[in-house]
Amino acid sequence: MPRKLLSKTLLDKKLLSTTTIGFVTFITVLVAAEVQNPRSFGLQALSPSFWELVDHNAKLETVATGFGFTEGPMWDPSGFVYVSDETVNKIFRVYPDGKKQEVIALGDPDGNTFDREHRLIDCASVLRAIIEVTPEGKYKVLADRYEGKKFNSPNDVIVGPDGALYFTDPTLDLVEGEKQEIPYQGVYRLDGRGNVRLLTKDLTQPNGLAFSPDGKQFYVDDSEQRNIRAYNAAPDGSLSNGHIFGQEPGGKGEGVPDGIKVDNNGNLFVTGPGGIWVWDKNGNHLGTITLPEQPANLTWGDKDYRTLYVTATTSVYRLQMKTQGFVPYLKP
Repeated sequence: MPRKLLSKTLLDKKLLSTTTIGFVTFITVLVAAEVQNPRSFGLQALSPSFWELVDHNAKLETVATGFGFTEGPMWDPSGFVYVSDETVNKIFRVYPDGKKQEVIALGDPDGNTFDREHRLIDCASVLRAIIEVTPEGKYKVLADRYEGKKFNSPNDVIVGPDGALYFTDPTLDLVEGEKQEIPYQGVYRLDGRGNVRLLTKDLTQPNGLAFSPDGKQFYVDDSEQRNIRAYNAAPDGSLSNGHIFGQEPGGKGEGVPDGIKVDNNGNLFVTGPGGIWVWDKNGNHLGTITLPEQPANLTWGDKDYRTLYVTATTSVYRLQMKTQGFVPYLKP
């Protein structure tokens, strides 16, 4: 997510930077906004179908708090969640009892995924790269350029049905003082041999992304335009027939479309203004899960993958669902 996106929360785009002063200002404004406009957990159904996905009596649990700005949650079957903290520039293992264990110190870690070999893949904004993070806290750059030019600031990454990595490259975290070398904000495919292919450059600020369970639909947020776009996806990852799937409008400081996850039935769970917007596969907004803090991203977890773990500003939350998540890196 943007910590990043000015429209995402109250800051003018020109004020955003990865410098300490700029980021402290960002967090101060964000926290002040949430203090002045206190929010709470709630389930706002717009369709009866919403209740097929979440129980009327579902309770939100706080897993851990006290972070700066949380992003990139990834559930590990060993019983913890990987979480990026963009304020302190570290990735942590976060356990159910709230314990935090540092994995790596890294400039502005962002979205994460596992690949098919269960390696942790991170969008390293300051490095302007897609990297592999080892359990020992080391990293390896998998890709940092397209056609010889540096990426902008990779934001979110997923594994596709073909086993390749797919990622977005907006300018939301472009390091202050560094030059934008690629003159657009693209969505890319990175294969196992290190080859990078541009899939589309028709989004203003691409952010979260996901495939449908059958691999035939590809979704990506445009945080600046506050919409979700859908494409037909070919077996080789090529995209066609791009169109607006849904809009997530909101006021200043209320959040923008960001992280996306999908359940096994093709329903979308997209962070956005006020919380998590729930969509069916036909683009109908079924309802919204409101949260005490503005969420940036989410992942499916627990043994049955029926729990959403959500990174929301300074905290990590969990919410048990009735539906089961689609977890692409587990697919054979």
